[in-house]
Amino acid sequence: MRYLLDTNTVSALMRGAPSVARRVMGTPREDVAICQVTAAEIEFGLRYLPASKRRRALEAQWSAIGSELVRLPWSDEVSRRFGERKARLEKAGRRMSDFDLAIAVHALAYGLTLVTADRAFERLQVARENWLA
Repeated sequence: MRYLLDTNTVSALMRGAPSVARRVMGTPREDVAICQVTAAEIEFGLRYLPASKRRRALEAQWSAIGSELVRLPWSDEVSRRFGERKARLEKAGRRMSDFDLAIAVHALAYGLTLVTADRAFERLQVARENWLA
């Protein structure tokens, strides 16, 4: 496994962003994963949208895409890294959302490159790529 997709990357894939679709299609399936935090954020986003044609289309996309992506479990190592990084950030006065931090520490714990367009991850020492650029 090589890549962990952040929520914004999965959302872009669901919307049909060509650059993300090309990268995902050109990468072996076993090399691309998401964590349960990303799945939870996608589920929330879908349910937050009002009932509409757009929501139904995105739900269909998530159903198709989500079932194909490897899901990483939340392990004890992820929990340890989460606690360490959160304490370090808080002490430095550099807060970060718990969900973003949880996604980042999954990448760190599993030794993966985080695929994201979110600049919030710049404050962590995690390998990153932006497939939306």
